[in-house]
Amino acid sequence: MAEGENEKIIPINIEDEMRGAYIDYSMSVIVSRALPDVRDGLKPVHRRILFGMQELGLAHNRPYKKSARIVGEVLGKYHPHGDSAVYDTMVRMAQPWSLRYQMVDGQGNFGSIDGDSPAAMRYTEARLKRIAEEMLTDINKNTVDFQFNFDDSLKEPTVLPAKVPNLLLNGASGIAVGMATNMAPHNLTEVVNGINAYIDNNDITVAELMEHISAPDFPTGAAIYGYQGVKAAFETGRGRIVMRAKAEIEVLKSGRERVIVTEIPYLVNKANMIEKTAALVNEKKIEGISDIRDESDRNGLRIVYEIRKDAIPNVVLNNLYKYTQLQTSFSVNNVALVKGRPETLNLKDMIKHYVEHRHDVIVRRTKYELEEAQKRAHILEGYLIALDNLDEVIKLIRESRDPEIARNGLMDKFKLSEIQAKAILDMRLQRLTGLEREKIIQEYEEIKKLIEYLESVLADEGLRMNIIKDEMQEIQDRYGDERRTEIIHSAEEFTDEDMIPNEDVVITLSHQGYIKRTLLNEYKTQGRGGVGSKGAGSKDDDFTELLFVAKTHNYLLIFTELGKVYWIKVYRLPEGSKTSKGRAIQNLINIESEDSVRAVINVENLDDADYINNNFLVMCTEKGTIKKTTLEAYSRPRANGINAISINEGDRLLNVKLTNGDNNIIIAARSGRAIRFHESNVRPMGRTAAGVRGITLKDGKDIVVEMVAITRENANLLVVSEKGYGKRSDIEDYRITKRGGKGVKTLNVTEKTGELVAIKEVIDSDDLMIINKSGITIRMAVESLRVMGRATQGVRLIKVNENDSISSVEKVEKIDEIEEEENVEESPENSSGEDKTES
Repeated sequence: MAEGENEKIIPINIEDEMRGAYIDYSMSVIVSRALPDVRDGLKPVHRRILFGMQELGLAHNRPYKKSARIVGEVLGKYHPHGDSAVYDTMVRMAQPWSLRYQMVDGQGNFGSIDGDSPAAMRYTEARLKRIAEEMLTDINKNTVDFQFNFDDSLKEPTVLPAKVPNLLLNGASGIAVGMATNMAPHNLTEVVNGINAYIDNNDITVAELMEHISAPDFPTGAAIYGYQGVKAAFETGRGRIVMRAKAEIEVLKSGRERVIVTEIPYLVNKANMIEKTAALVNEKKIEGISDIRDESDRNGLRIVYEIRKDAIPNVVLNNLYKYTQLQTSFSVNNVALVKGRPETLNLKDMIKHYVEHRHDVIVRRTKYELEEAQKRAHILEGYLIALDNLDEVIKLIRESRDPEIARNGLMDKFKLSEIQAKAILDMRLQRLTGLEREKIIQEYEEIKKLIEYLESVLADEGLRMNIIKDEMQEIQDRYGDERRTEIIHSAEEFTDEDMIPNEDVVITLSHQGYIKRTLLNEYKTQGRGGVGSKGAGSKDDDFTELLFVAKTHNYLLIFTELGKVYWIKVYRLPEGSKTSKGRAIQNLINIESEDSVRAVINVENLDDADYINNNFLVMCTEKGTIKKTTLEAYSRPRANGINAISINEGDRLLNVKLTNGDNNIIIAARSGRAIRFHESNVRPMGRTAAGVRGITLKDGKDIVVEMVAITRENANLLVVSEKGYGKRSDIEDYRITKRGGKGVKTLNVTEKTGELVAIKEVIDSDDLMIINKSGITIRMAVESLRVMGRATQGVRLIKVNENDSISSVEKVEKIDEIEEEENVEESPENSSGEDKTES
């Protein structure tokens, strides 16, 4: 062939051609592959599978058919892509851990949550789930548009009628070109309530909708940790939802503990997660786990993490959340096709588009049913005319040579339409009996009522909206279930604070670090000198070290002897009775194992700039060093704590007090000496400074026992010795000196009294709580103690057994009603403080 013959070469710019071709390709992926339609929540492949299965007659109550048969049907008729694409999609629609509400009922091996592959399609069988049939209900009533398939030989639906709000129920995920979607599943009961609320009030806000639809609801259960991501996703269509496994700490009879996981986050491969966790344990990145077992079976998921004896279960669990997929996140990105264009949608948008779709379906269905009813009514009218003129009709038909002449004769004589005449000719002779004639009349009356109703539906939008609500209610009654995913508000959010009454509680911290809160009214008031009632439950080698009163909404600033500070809200402490043990503080704050708590400061809030800049924290160490810093330096809570003071070697932080800048400070030593000076003697320092000398100790063995800040008028100084002796003295008995001196005698320390253990600033209306190492607690009114001179040995406050001594002293607000308790005499065998009964 000669060059150029029958050829036409058009030179083009390759950049323009590539740009045009790529845009065409990307639009095809966006519209025809990767993104769901906002109306039925399905991508084309899902829609074609469901439609193909219905065309095969695979209803929920019909026999299963081979998956290969279904895949062949979908491939050959509607979806000209790879067979694995269709089969993998169908398999996912049958997996209970992949879809919140499965669309396909599979029989055979459809894979596992461990990532095992399903059996080949020639082995498995499937049929539709009943809820999937709801997606297809009324599809043959002209409710949706159909389009030609790939070779124009058949028609397929462009969208399904979707009687169930599938986009919200099952979510969707897909990567298109230049955009992606990742939509979370939700609970059907909640979604229906939200849709009904929107129908009742189209101006409803997203926040009001969230009263009905609280959060996504994942098929694997687990928990949503923190609510901010959920809120952002609902309001904007984008948000990061943190998911946590459902885990419990189980204590065995042997005393060993283990973590049991029964639900894992959505889309996590269980086998991979366990394998990676084992690798982290082997690499010593996670410590405290001796064994990991997967005990899952057909009854449910169960993963066991055996905890080593020396490890703290809560710390191990927190590390598992931190380093493994026991905690993971779901990034919501609600992108769906609205009228063929991709849009980012919030919760209200999705509900609005779904309701509009259902409204459109109901209008089209009603029109279709009206047309069918009118056609039937037309035929019935012809029957009635024929029955009224039965003899003439029979005569005319008998005399006609062929059906066409008979039809024309009927049309001319009785003014019938062609359809009516044909229907009369097709009529069976049995319809001429009296009973059949009554049935025709009855059917005609019913058809007339139906036509009237259908016309009223088309005329009244409110009626159509009620139909949507009724159908939604029917769906909820049939398929509604409980939430699987619980919502846990994370520690940073405090969203549940309003639900907690702001009341006084007694907080006790034991020597071994067990903490709890108890309602203040659990403690009764006793007369002076009583033995006391059983207080904090303790083991032989444990005793209560700190005891103080706080309100449940307060922040606690927790200072440790190594000079660190941690923050926690009071209501986040475990609640317990007066005799319960409490919970290890290491489970509540990330305190180091060799550290221990020395002081706790109650702060009402850390947001008031005037308050935090004009109040100070004064710290004192055992060696007599003192330091003052503004509260503002400690007003930004951090999960892992911060350094509060630099501690010199061999020293440790003893106490911390909150002052207003104009308070007197008193520091007392074990030897019975005390110094009083104004806090202005100590200049404010930075957070990490070490401080200056507060008191000079008389020898290397003496240590500071306590520091108090005088914050109230008419206050006295209360001192208590380890053998239970104490007294009140006038604060003016202690002259003001400069810091750093040796101080003056505060208690005449003798063998009978024992060394000084505590000093307190008190007034008459205070009550005093004393707790000794065996756990016995006594409460008394401060006004029952008379004021004595500074150097006396005082009076007995509490009977102390020979092997016992006072552990902690705290002042509390007095309760109006004083209840007397009988004294509990202590027998020698109970001197350890265990299992004493309260009379």
